[in-house]
Amino acid sequence: MQARTIDVPKEIPKRGIKQYVYAEAERLEKRFRTGIDESENTKFETYAEHWLDRVAKRYKASTLAGYRKMLEVAYPTIGGLPLCKIRPMVLEEFAEELRKRPGRGGKPLSENTVHKYLDAVSAVLQDAAKNDILLYNPAHRVEKVRVEKVQQRIPQQWEMQKLLQCILQEPLLYRVYYLMALSTGLRRGELCALRWSDLHGGNQVKIQHSRSTVVGQGVLESDTKNHRTRIVVMPQIVFDDLGELFTEQALENNGADWNGLIFQRKGKPVHPNTFSHHLRRLYDRNGFPEEYHLHTMRHFFATYLLEHGTSKQVAADLLGHADTA
Repeated sequence: MQARTIDVPKEIPKRGIKQYVYAEAERLEKRFRTGIDESENTKFETYAEHWLDRVAKRYKASTLAGYRKMLEVAYPTIGGLPLCKIRPMVLEEFAEELRKRPGRGGKPLSENTVHKYLDAVSAVLQDAAKNDILLYNPAHRVEKVRVEKVQQRIPQQWEMQKLLQCILQEPLLYRVYYLMALSTGLRRGELCALRWSDLHGGNQVKIQHSRSTVVGQGVLESDTKNHRTRIVVMPQIVFDDLGELFTEQALENNGADWNGLIFQRKGKPVHPNTFSHHLRRLYDRNGFPEEYHLHTMRHFFATYLLEHGTSKQVAADLLGHADTA
């Protein structure tokens, strides 16, 4: 932080100079920390944009893009308001406006989605409160509509056996992907980021990266969701299919690339959405429920672990969860 000279206006009386200097020094410190001047006229959008710049290195690109997308929806309603004028009732009115917005398929936004928008706004306001620009975070005083948790439908054993038979009929690339999802509980992005060099002896797989779609930036690779590396073990049948896929790619690409992505075609990564869309068609063709998706395999894997005596902590570690909740 560069040294700054504080000029005291002539109209400040001698007895008030010390207090003025302290106040001005505090204002300059806040400007250094937040990137903007603290004032009654600091608009929410201005502060939020500076906040996004400051936290860019702290968050994954996909997380930051999510914040930016939600804040851009908030700007027309509260972006022009000074921070000090944002009251809980203003945010509740913003939430009501969100509930009128059409979501996917033209249906109103779900209450969970409304909560996510409020959480994004709250993150900005909390930063302002932390930097003593606000006395408190008004978002913390918003009365949110209670959301009843929808009980996840976990596939029965016979359904998974049926799905397994369907998967075994799929082309090799898809077969390997879905077998790995079913037998390891890996997330979609974690599977798409796997490299041949992540495979180790004893059928072990090292999980250390994830690939996800970021609005305006395409598919980006980063570390895992909880920023931790973990090891999972695959059944031998899956490892055998991986060997077949490796040979197929070596022939297709005129040579093996040990550092290349496992899930690729002709040297180019397969988009994560490709596996989700293909599975949706597989589900529909074979009469599986509409609510089943790729993440359903992860739910089944978690249930399988717990039903077979695996402790919650070990199951959480295998799934890459930060806790056992």
